[in-house]
Amino acid sequence: MPTLNDLEAVFRRSLELPDEIDARTLAYRAVPQWDSVAHMRLVADLEEAFGVHLEMDEVVDLSSFEAARAILGNLGVRFEEG
Repeated sequence: MPTLNDLEAVFRRSLELPDEIDARTLAYRAVPQWDSVAHMRLVADLEEAFGVHLEMDEVVDLSSFEAARAILGNLGVRFEEG
C-alpha cells in the first residue's frame, strides 16, 4: 500500500520542489514550478506511480496535494500515513 510519503515524492520529483517547500500544503501555482507544463508532467507521473488514469475533469480538479489525494482515493488508491 502506498504512503503519503510516496505521493509527496511524486510531487517533489515532478515539480522539482526544493526541500524547504512543504509539498503537503501545496496548491496549484503557489510556487513558480507548478505551471501548466509541470501540471501535465505531474498528472503523467501520478498516473504512472499509482497505476491509474485521470479523466480531464480530474486533471482540472488537481489543484493541490490534498486534491490529488482525494482524486486518487476516488480511483481506489488508499494511502497509509507516513
